[in-house]
Amino acid sequence: MLGWALTFLIVALIAGLFGFGLVAGTSYTIAKILFFVFLVLFIISLVSGRRTPIT
Repeated sequence: MLGWALTFLIVALIAGLFGFGLVAGTSYTIAKILFFVFLVLFIISLVSGRRTPIT
């Protein structure tokens, strides 16, 4: 997911460089959403961690 966020960020930067404002804005928004989803899932996985099974 982090890879997709970085890909959309690069697309946004290149589109902004060439003057495609709408494409750049949309790509930036998608990258931001994917990054925050990645952060939430990462924090959940850190909190839950590897728990030993109850025997």
